Amino acid sequence: QVHLVESGGGSVQTGGSLRLSCALSGYTVTNKCMAWFRQAPGKEREGVAYVNTRVDKTSYTDSVKGRFTISLNNAKDTLYLEMDSLKPEDTAMYYCAAKFLCIGGPFVGYDYWGQGTQVTVSS
Repeated sequence: QVHLVESGGGSVQTGGSLRLSCALSGYTVTNKCMAWFRQAPGKEREGVAYVNTRVDKTSYTDSVKGRFTISLNNAKDTLYLEMDSLKPEDTAMYYCAAKFLCIGGPFVGYDYWGQGTQVTVSS
């Protein structure tokens, strides 16, 4: 059974940094496709960052390009999201997610989800 557990959220001021972690267990597929999503109050969930280990590719939504970095440490079974130059509009609950098969677009078709970690950025 696959379990994803996020950590690392918190409250920071504008311009600050946070690193989110997603501990993986039971996710033993050879080619890993994982992503970070976020959902702010009253808004739809949006994909933020994506990694595909089969083709060694990452992608980001436009609003975080150049500020966020997604990475996967296979040895530690942990997915990370390094967030720099944070803005109040980054405030949201952040979720990590994983696919059983790497098919479809970067932010669709996820099979496994974590419970989320809250990020709050104050001005």
